[in-house]
Amino acid sequence: MKSLRKLFIAAALAGLTPLPVFACAACYGKSDSALASGMNWGILTLLGVVLTVLTTIALFFVHIVRKEEAMSNPPPPANDPTDL
Repeated sequence: MKSLRKLFIAAALAGLTPLPVFACAACYGKSDSALASGMNWGILTLLGVVLTVLTTIALFFVHIVRKEEAMSNPPPPANDPTDL
């Protein structure tokens, strides 16, 4: 129990020690770096994937609604000239 307590105190002290923090080029404001450009392309790619998936889901539901409407309103039967 005592060793567990010492381990916890050592982990807490290690986690709370201040370390220098270096910002990346995107966070620091250097927007002409390759890192910032890559991050922008990554954001646009993920945005494109999300929009494609959401559009596909929306089109699927539009297809289902149109199909259901077509099945609930069948076309009138064709007039057969021999029925007269």
